[in-house]
This record gives sequence, structure tokens and C-alpha cells, in this order.
Amino acid sequence: MESTLQIMPVQRTSRNFGEFTEEAVIIEEPVVKSSVSFLDANTNPVTLEELTTQCVVPTWANQELTIAHQDFISCVHDAASSFYAGETVNAPDIRCSHIVRGRTPQSLGKKASELLECEKTQFYQRLAFAFTVPTIFETIRGQKLELCIGGVRNYSDLNLYRSSKGLEKFSCFIGWRMKICSNQILTGEGVRFNMEVTNINELYRNVLELFNSFNAAKEIHLMQTLSDTYLSETQFAQVVGRMRMYQALSPARQKAIPRLLITDSQINSVCRDYYTNEVFGVKDNAISLFDFHNLLTQANKMSYVDAYLQRGVNATEVSVGLNNVLQGLDNKYSWFLG
Repeated sequence: MESTLQIMPVQRTSRNFGEFTEEAVIIEEPVVKSSVSFLDANTNPVTLEELTTQCVVPTWANQELTIAHQDFISCVHDAASSFYAGETVNAPDIRCSHIVRGRTPQSLGKKASELLECEKTQFYQRLAFAFTVPTIFETIRGQKLELCIGGVRNYSDLNLYRSSKGLEKFSCFIGWRMKICSNQILTGEGVRFNMEVTNINELYRNVLELFNSFNAAKEIHLMQTLSDTYLSETQFAQVVGRMRMYQALSPARQKAIPRLLITDSQINSVCRDYYTNEVFGVKDNAISLFDFHNLLTQANKMSYVDAYLQRGVNATEVSVGLNNVLQGLDNKYSWFLG
């Protein structure tokens, strides 16, 4: 028998965790778009209208349509608006990459230079989007964090040459975003990788299940814990040095220590920002693990779409692992501290 998803009522008295507030008054606010991108390199900003009017929707070999990018975005946005009813839900920021260009059947014999605009087709192979719920927030070390929701989709994960329609894969996340810079805070509990669905209704159900399982207060507590632990300059140098060494280890040695998905170029970015980032950089020859985590997530903005979520989660794994070593909770990440 198919189980029925039960969504428990959400408390609305206080969305700023840890603070007492008077009875909430809902104020209608216009839907706005953030001015800071959550993903920068190797992508282009795209609007929902562009996806709808300027892009075709790929099909399976039997000509059945796949779920369109814009339908994926609308599904997650609608689910968030329903689950967080009464809150302000901002419009999505959309980033796309790996454009695939084509032409209409009527123009097959033309040279590329002779094609009319109406004879050209295109779609984006990779998509990432995110939007915030600004009325659900918290403040850590003077920085405002807003609830953030989004998703990632990559057409290369599908075999569109199948003779019949197959399962489609989508990744969705819910977590916190730094308002000042759009750095994304992601944990494994707030991300569902490669959800396999056959239609938009199944996708909607999966997204609601993700929202229902998300523990916002737990993740805020985790970030507050990181803000209370510091790396000295010597310890920071030890960590980034080991991170650079990790890339050169043999596969057997890499398996013996926790995984690291951050690339060499991103580690270089962390080193530069350690000295130059006025908000999250070094202060008094030390850096909190909360700030260190933000340097990692800032560098993660330079990832390709298909690696963005995995590296975002890994940035949290590394930061929490270092905290556990320094606090004497476990030694799993002790190799990175020498």
C-alpha cells in the first residue's frame, strides 16, 4: 500500500531562532531577486521567461517530453510556497551552462550563416537555481543567514536515446545562505542527490519530503558551533597544505582518510581570501571555522553546475571534521591538521 506523506504543522511564532518575538504580523512584500549570484563561473544567468520562450525541451527517443527546466523550477518554488505558507518566498536565481544548439527540420540544408533566428533551437544541458525565504533567518557573528532552497539538473545524467521514457534525475537542497555574499551552507541532511522520478507529481512529493525532514535549528546550532572554534595561522597553513597534498596522494591513501572534493584552484582562492576577504578573512592571526567554511563555500562558486552541491556538502564535512578534531570529539580529520 502506498504511504501518504504527512506534513506536520510548522510553528510560526518565531522564525529568528533563539529570540523571543511578539505575535507575528504577516506583511505583504513584493517578490524580489537577490543581487548577488550563488554560482559564478562557467554559467550564464537565465530567466524563467527565457527558458520558456527561447529553449526547446529535449525528448526521449520515442518523442515523449522530458520534464522541462522551467517546470522543475516552478515545482520546487510552488512546493516551498505551500510548505512555508505565510512566509515571503523570493523569485529564483537561475544559472545555466553547456548550451546545446540545433535547428528546425525545415532548415536542415542551410549553411549555419544563413539560418534565420526562427530556425535556430537551443537548450541548456545543465541548470542550477536557488531562492531564499527571507522571513526565515538567523544571525551568526553579525552575519544574516536566510533559508535557501534550490535544485540542480544535468541532462547528461539521462540516456535520451532509450526507446522508452526512463527515470529522470533531479537534485534538490534546502539550507542557509549568507545574505551578504550568497555563500551557500549545505549539509548532507539538507540535500537529496539524484532523486529519480517519472513525472512532476513525484518530484513535488519528493521535494515536500525533503522540506519535512529538514531540521533548521540543528543546522544553525552547527554553524554556531563552528563560530566558536578557531584555527591559528599555523593551523590554517597546515590545513591548506594538507589539502593541496591530498590531490597528489595515491587512490589507496585517499581512501584511508576523509574525502576532499575541493580543487587546487579553489584552495588557492581560499588562501587569497584568507588575507583579503574583509568579512571572513583572518583577524588577529586566527580564523573561526565558521569563517573558514565561508571561504570554502565562496571558492565553491567557481565549480561547474554538476559538482556544486557535492562540493558544498564537502565544505561542511571538512569544517565540521576539523572542529571535531580541535574539540577532541573524534580524530577522523586529524590528518589535515598534521
